[in-house]
Amino acid sequence: MSHRATDQETAPLLREDTEDEGYSHTNTHQPTFAERINAIAQEPLTPLTQVLLFVALVLLLLSSVFIGLFAGEYSKLKQREHDAPKPAPTVTVTATAIVTTTAVPPPGPTAPPAEKACLTADCIKLSASILSSLDETQDPCENFFEFANGGWIADHPLPADKGSFGQFEALAQDNKRVIQHFLETPSATSSFTTSYDEQLLQKLRGFYSSCLNENRLDEIGTEPLIHFVRTVQKLFRRESLEVTAAKSEEENLKGLTPAMAFLHSRGVDALFSFQVDGDVGIDPNYMTLWFDQAPLGLPAKEYYEEDSIVEIYQDVVERLLYTLSEEEEKLQRKPPTPTLVNNAEVWPSWPWPPWDEPDHDEEKPNRTEAAHKLAKKVVKFESRIANATLDPDVYQDPFATYNRLPLSNLTASIPQINFPEYFATFAPRTFPENVIIASPAYAVSVSEILSETDADVVEAYLVVRAALTLSPNLGMATEAWKAQRTLVETLSGIKKGAVGDRAEYCVGKVEASLGFAAGRYFVNETFGGDSREKGTKVITDIVDAFKASLPDVPWLDKTSADAAAEKADAIRVKVGYPTSPNTLDPAAILRYYSRVKINEDTYFDNILSASASDSFKTWLKLGGRRNQAEWEMWPSMVNAYFNPPANEIVFPAGILQPPFFSHDWPSYLSYGGFGMVAAHELTHAFDSAGRLYNQDGKLENWWTNASNAGFQLKQECIEAQYSAYTVPDGKGGEIHVNGNLTSGENIGDTGLVQAYRAWKAQYSDSFMAGNEYILPGLNYTREQLFFIAFGRVWGNTMKTAAQVQRVRTDPHSPNIYRVQGTLSNTPQFAEAFKCKKGAKLNPPMEKRCLFWS
Repeated sequence: MSHRATDQETAPLLREDTEDEGYSHTNTHQPTFAERINAIAQEPLTPLTQVLLFVALVLLLLSSVFIGLFAGEYSKLKQREHDAPKPAPTVTVTATAIVTTTAVPPPGPTAPPAEKACLTADCIKLSASILSSLDETQDPCENFFEFANGGWIADHPLPADKGSFGQFEALAQDNKRVIQHFLETPSATSSFTTSYDEQLLQKLRGFYSSCLNENRLDEIGTEPLIHFVRTVQKLFRRESLEVTAAKSEEENLKGLTPAMAFLHSRGVDALFSFQVDGDVGIDPNYMTLWFDQAPLGLPAKEYYEEDSIVEIYQDVVERLLYTLSEEEEKLQRKPPTPTLVNNAEVWPSWPWPPWDEPDHDEEKPNRTEAAHKLAKKVVKFESRIANATLDPDVYQDPFATYNRLPLSNLTASIPQINFPEYFATFAPRTFPENVIIASPAYAVSVSEILSETDADVVEAYLVVRAALTLSPNLGMATEAWKAQRTLVETLSGIKKGAVGDRAEYCVGKVEASLGFAAGRYFVNETFGGDSREKGTKVITDIVDAFKASLPDVPWLDKTSADAAAEKADAIRVKVGYPTSPNTLDPAAILRYYSRVKINEDTYFDNILSASASDSFKTWLKLGGRRNQAEWEMWPSMVNAYFNPPANEIVFPAGILQPPFFSHDWPSYLSYGGFGMVAAHELTHAFDSAGRLYNQDGKLENWWTNASNAGFQLKQECIEAQYSAYTVPDGKGGEIHVNGNLTSGENIGDTGLVQAYRAWKAQYSDSFMAGNEYILPGLNYTREQLFFIAFGRVWGNTMKTAAQVQRVRTDPHSPNIYRVQGTLSNTPQFAEAFKCKKGAKLNPPMEKRCLFWS
């Protein structure tokens, strides 16, 4: 969830409990007994009435049998008493006991007739998939994560090429296979016959083919990266394309502006970043400029304090600097090639670049030593930048990161950057008068660090940022690719040298670069029928359940509860695929990607073209109004989001697939799986950050003081709860989850109770419609299966290094705690599984962090 987003809404309110349908205080007619019987007889029987009538008949029959048997035995007993002397009291008691215990036992409660399970092939497969995911040796009341996922985890060992793998990743793989099929099989898209579709598919398949051609990538080698880096260096040094005299260090630093603009326009982050989003302090739909800190070479500032990690990182930087220097020299020594002019070969003017061998007596520089020294300086420079960044939990605070200032303030803070010149690179429609600065202190610190750093170190830093970002797009035989891969393996725990399926990787690149184009064909294949309607119903049911719960939330007074209900009503719900660009309109999608130029022979350039297109579209928004039809995720993505300034919750078709959802599943599974996702995103509108945006998407304290105080107590409770959870650090110790950083996501997870309530509220109608059918072989109640559906989507295995990285950087808690922590705060779970008091997931009420009850 973005830390700058808003949403709110105005709609009332909840129907009073006394407003039962068909009841009127003005109706004074008192029907007779006969009229009541006649009215009852004419009413259609509900399922519950039918069951009760059946039970009554069974009890009547059993009673008749019992009375008859008892009467017979009683007559025999009286006859014996008449014909024989009166027995001793003890004998009489014994005889009576025999009659009452051996004739017919007292009738017990009679269960309704067993429901017939669905025995279709699809039902059997679904049941089998659920059973296979379970580990029934685990006590669900103690470790529900292992109970719900132990079988799946055992059957899905962590691949050597991945630091983490779970149900989300498995579904993403399935979605990629759908896309891969139509990329590789022309007949799979034969039904799309428009010329626009032909052009779209040509662009998609060309991009995919360029990525797959590993032989060509290895043949080209490092040359594309060398050309890119050389452009950065020329801009930084203010060189023309011809060789010019060397500039002083002070003059070179003045080239920082064009170099940064070039990097940012190609998707390479360095020093700082800009985003275009709504001005949530004034008008959330007016698109303005946000100045922000940039990602680092290492995932979090804590890594720069670990000597072992810094040593590896420094070695990677050194390898990159060395190989780029060496490869550039080789490229310069490469004999020139002529060009054709009027069918005649024309050679470059003399002198050519110095590709001749140097004289033997010329002293060659020690490239290894130079790269080593420069790498140490670059890492030190970047460490200082890292120390200037905001802590992750502070970065989540919308008020702390909203600082609306005149552009002149930013220019004064970082005089090394000529911002008007920088903006001109992106050709916005208008230059901003004001800019929102996430951290003014960061801008000042960057300027101080730049002023104290030599120009050659700053240039090397820019080169390294480009190399780390773009070297994955080279052939795997290149030294640059291998160097950055070492860092990836270290930080994520991937087995050294383990590389995943190339086709899967390339489909992922297609999605990232042309996701809305690929989404057109993905949606056609996977999201037909009434999937959109049924998915939307789950979401709107949860919104209704949330509103219905607000009057019963003890810490929320009526004023705040009414406002919260209005905000919930106003949230826009987007499901499946976007209308901008319109997934159903190939011409619109083609226009959206018109600036992306694809050549099957130049994968590296294809990546740059897609990044430049994204940058252009972003800056084009500046000064305009928000396009409320836009999406931030493409249709095949396995994710969802809440956007506070746009007041919307968005659910791509990619996550509306098993094990989260299917349009023909029983509702208890859909509400437990996908309902959890929907409730999570809705609850973000009222979490530690989302609640700070009012119904118009503006940053505003719209709750009463009393409700704010009550929420704060609940937030502190959940922060303390999750801060107590730990993961191994890989060194024999443990790292605690950051409860402050993860509080927003943890509060979002408390929305599970709303999904449960929504399922219960629609159950009667759903049962009548046949949407609560029983699956074969599952010895669990529907309530238990609801929670099993929730728990099993979080099945996941992670390398220790990946766990550490997640705890340090990710606002989401580890998956095991998203299950265990959430359920311990959900009393309905303990009730469904009849957990004993004191069980881990059935703590005393005073130890639960209950937000919505």
